[in-house]
Amino acid sequence: MPGHMRFDPNAAKGSKKHLFKAMKPYAPGILLAFVFIAASTVMAVLAPQFVKKLTNTIADGAATHAINLEEIAKIGTVLIIFYLTDSICHYLANFIMTTVTQRYVRRMRNEISHKINRVPLKYFDAHQYGDTLSIITNDVDTVGQSMDQAIAMFMASVMMLVGVLIAMFITAWQMALTVIAVLPFMIILIMIISKLAMPQFAKNQRILGKMNGIAEENYSGHTVIKAFDASDRKTAQFENANKALKRGVFRGQTIAGFIQPAMTFISYFSYAAVCVVGGLLISKGGSGVDLGTISAFLMYAQLFQSPLNQLGQAMNNLQMAAGAATRVYEFLQQEELSDETGKERKLLAKDGSGLIRGEVEFKNVRFGYDPEKIIIPDFSAKVEAGMKVAIVGPTGAGKTTMVNLLMRFYELQGGDITVDGVSIKDMPREEVHDIFGMVLQDTWMFEGSIRDNILFSKKGVSDDQLENICKEAGIYHYVRTLPGGLDYVMGEDSNVSGGQKQLITIARAMAENSPLLILDEATSNVDTRTEEVIQRAMDKLTEGRTSFVIAHRLSTIRNADLILVMKDGNIIEQGNHEALMAENGFYANLYNSQFANE
Repeated sequence: MPGHMRFDPNAAKGSKKHLFKAMKPYAPGILLAFVFIAASTVMAVLAPQFVKKLTNTIADGAATHAINLEEIAKIGTVLIIFYLTDSICHYLANFIMTTVTQRYVRRMRNEISHKINRVPLKYFDAHQYGDTLSIITNDVDTVGQSMDQAIAMFMASVMMLVGVLIAMFITAWQMALTVIAVLPFMIILIMIISKLAMPQFAKNQRILGKMNGIAEENYSGHTVIKAFDASDRKTAQFENANKALKRGVFRGQTIAGFIQPAMTFISYFSYAAVCVVGGLLISKGGSGVDLGTISAFLMYAQLFQSPLNQLGQAMNNLQMAAGAATRVYEFLQQEELSDETGKERKLLAKDGSGLIRGEVEFKNVRFGYDPEKIIIPDFSAKVEAGMKVAIVGPTGAGKTTMVNLLMRFYELQGGDITVDGVSIKDMPREEVHDIFGMVLQDTWMFEGSIRDNILFSKKGVSDDQLENICKEAGIYHYVRTLPGGLDYVMGEDSNVSGGQKQLITIARAMAENSPLLILDEATSNVDTRTEEVIQRAMDKLTEGRTSFVIAHRLSTIRNADLILVMKDGNIIEQGNHEALMAENGFYANLYNSQFANE
């Protein structure tokens, strides 16, 4: 896999601290679970003492050939009550911890959801969608499941160890020391395995995110992959990632899986040692050790080994949670859009009302996606109110970048952009977004009715107004042919063409009725006849509004008031269509190359 997938132990330590710190609001629930775990531990620790009595009662009865069945029944009843109470308390503790961790995971998902709306656009330009989705789904689920098991298991194991140690020393300190003698071996084993497994768990989560990113790309680009016969290459790319994940999971689980058989071996060794030492103490006499004590101690030895095994598993679960949490917190700690709560609206009221002339000026704009690589060194232009401005130029000239800067999706590194003399830096982003309506190349649709897709976040649009919008956008007839009309629900299985989706996004911009418009290749997905219909609708839509049209098909911008010709981030020509054609310069060459046969 790529070399950037490296494990940062400091990040994992920070994630563990953050995990436990984030659990503080749920302290009452954890404390209640602790109470039930304590009750369960008491029942489990006291039970062997009654097993000791039961064993001695049976042994004494066997020696005298007179077994006291009534006493055995009483002890058996007490044991049943103890173990039943132990089971109920254990269940309640697990139920509470599951509730706590799921509430924590829900809050984590909410934080991610809010974070997505606060990170700048450059984050999504630099990360695969599939990788981000993996954080929201796989990593958060791993945190929830692992923490659910780890916390309850850790608390129960520690309490059981303490309780059993006290009970063993009270019962027979010599055999207690025998059991404890194996403890250092277990601790060293757990520490070594945890140290080896943690980096692998963290790496696995990153590989899983990478693989999900590849899967998302393969799914979204399925048609292109088929069209260019690249299925084998893309399948091989996915299989390589899948194999890397398989190897990583195998390593991690193999390392972690070594704990259980090693612990089992040490446990059996401990049982044998208890029997040998107990037998020696009985043979010497005077030690207070009898057959019942040995049977009780064998149970204590098992109780002592079991939480040690569980501690190892809890540590592994915690390592897995930390590995997944590292990616979650890396996302939650991403740079956010600057806080603008103190900024007041300059041109529009909160309800979007206000009178805007639409005068836009670019003043010595300087920008680069990478601060070290400036793509727009010094851009200046003045757009009068109500003008239709076309921005043309070859790929990479900076056309879409200008739109991103107008909308404040990216911040300027120099210069300024003003609307009606007010810098967009001084406006809240919400106001900037209210000022501009947009139609982009990407025809983004969500699952819902056509009515909802057109109105989107717009309120107060009547059915008659919506009908007129559909007519102007050229989708009125199409909508009428659908079952349910405007209430037709668009889903993954809906047979809606790319051109129709483009028309719906245009209708969405019409419904928004913003004072300024940005049209980024708005007719790129429609045929020539539909383009003419859309062009007439656009001409009507842009009447009285300042509009910016990015176009590769120069036929759509012949009637523009101003054409800005961009190359390498600079304006090299400007004027209307007739003036630029008369200059016989760069624009004329572009136009003639498209319409040489006209």
